[in-house]
Amino acid sequence: MRKITVTAAVLGLTALGLAVPATAQAAENTVAGPGCAGKWGPRDGRLYAWDEPDCQGSLLPLPYSGTWGPAADNRASSVMNRGYTGGLDHAALYDRPDYAGGHVCLAPGEMYADNLTDNRFTDGTLVNNAISAHRWVNGSACGAFLT
Repeated sequence: MRKITVTAAVLGLTALGLAVPATAQAAENTVAGPGCAGKWGPRDGRLYAWDEPDCQGSLLPLPYSGTWGPAADNRASSVMNRGYTGGLDHAALYDRPDYAGGHVCLAPGEMYADNLTDNRFTDGTLVNNAISAHRWVNGSACGAFLT
């Protein structure tokens, strides 16, 4: 009797093992930003940006905070907030150098925005390929948020 119980348990676990990956794979294909999710790492106090949606393409060279250099200026199509939480943890993104023009924030709980094509700064400008600077602020300083 014990052999039958053990055999049934092994077969049941094997069947479950075959079913779970198929379900997980199907769910992964429907989740927004699987590329960004795969690149998420520990919080290190930085903002990351890529020149294509879903954290693909080139990783742009960003300062800790400030005006983006010519290699990153107006090129971001996806961003990731890996800033530390607990004050000054919202990444405020600006459409002009030196924190000028409109802005939009990426909250720490959002983690990343995988496609900036449907977002606008507070001045109405499209965010995609239009970010020129960022700095760390409290949530109360944000007039708009990335979705």
